[in-house]
Amino acid sequence: MRPAVRLVVLLLALWGAAAGAQGQGSPFVSGMPQTPILVIDFERVFAESAFGRRVNEEIEQQGRTIAAENRKIEAELIEEERELTDLRPTLAPDEFRALADAFDEKVQRLRDEQDAKARALGTRTEEARRRFLTVAQPVLEGLLREAGAMLILERRTVFVAADAIDVTDRAIALIDVQIGDGTPAVPDPVPVPDPAPDSAPDPETPEPPSGQD
Repeated sequence: MRPAVRLVVLLLALWGAAAGAQGQGSPFVSGMPQTPILVIDFERVFAESAFGRRVNEEIEQQGRTIAAENRKIEAELIEEERELTDLRPTLAPDEFRALADAFDEKVQRLRDEQDAKARALGTRTEEARRRFLTVAQPVLEGLLREAGAMLILERRTVFVAADAIDVTDRAIALIDVQIGDGTPAVPDPVPVPDPAPDSAPDPETPEPPSGQD
């Protein structure tokens, strides 16, 4: 028996003993299955939650921007290469070689810059997923307590599971309520008090002495 299967069997046995000792008669409480194991499709939770949709839309927009930049750069380089080719008959070999080397360096520099942007976008995607898992963890822990469960398994790693223990839809709904799209709330602007009016001198206050005897 594989270790993962042994773990599931052990958990089922422990939960069954605990449930029997507590006299639980119904497998559902408040619409949640009372079970030691829950499954969740994390890819769906991320993709369909407001948080995940916002992140994916932002990343797709940035990806489109990078793609548009690539097309623009490609067109400009093709035109520059054509102009350089047209100049070749009018230049000495050393002059043309210097221009050709400079052009090759420019092409490599622009390629490196665009590749760096693409890698940064991929990194941002992974960071967003890690942050999402962090902020969603309290929600998932709440689902554990609500079901009296001991662990939540990623559905993609489970060979077969009953739909009743799949909490993907419930997790999405709760995350949307408790986290929203993850955009930090913008604080209300702090009102700036009106400047105090210049205070007129008190007519009853004597003026300071002029310093004359």
